[in-house]
Amino acid sequence: MTEKLYSISIEVNGVHRTAQVPARRPLADWLREDLHLTGTHLGCEHGVCGACSVMLDEEPVRSCLMYAVQADGHRVTTVEGLARPDGSMSVLQDSFCQAHALQCGYCTPGMLIAAQGLLDAHPRPTDRQIREAIGGNLCRCTGYQQIVEAVRLAADRMAEESK
Repeated sequence: MTEKLYSISIEVNGVHRTAQVPARRPLADWLREDLHLTGTHLGCEHGVCGACSVMLDEEPVRSCLMYAVQADGHRVTTVEGLARPDGSMSVLQDSFCQAHALQCGYCTPGMLIAAQGLLDAHPRPTDRQIREAIGGNLCRCTGYQQIVEAVRLAADRMAEESK
């Protein structure tokens, strides 16, 4: 028996993509396996760890809990889409490097997505806002302090650039 396929049209990292997908194809699997955007990590596949987070219309979502058909007609930004147009790291990504906010790197894409969502909504966040924004993302290596420092550094650098 052949599974029914559904047409989807999604803007991914600024590029219009169309595909035929089964109704129950997770967005994370479509991004990783079909589009080869492997920066979106799969961790728990239950929406708990945050490693699979992407932006859906500029809001962080767990792509393991969302079907690709649900993203039809929307804009998705993966961690690859956070980079500058020339492919160099964004201020936020560079700040993670500068503040040593990553070790094994598995949580990093989800942390970057959560942080970008916060900075988009609150360009000058407090430490409490930073901790709340990344609180739904699990990290087993850094102890979170460097991640908070990286987001604060990015906010400071972005404020300086906008002057």
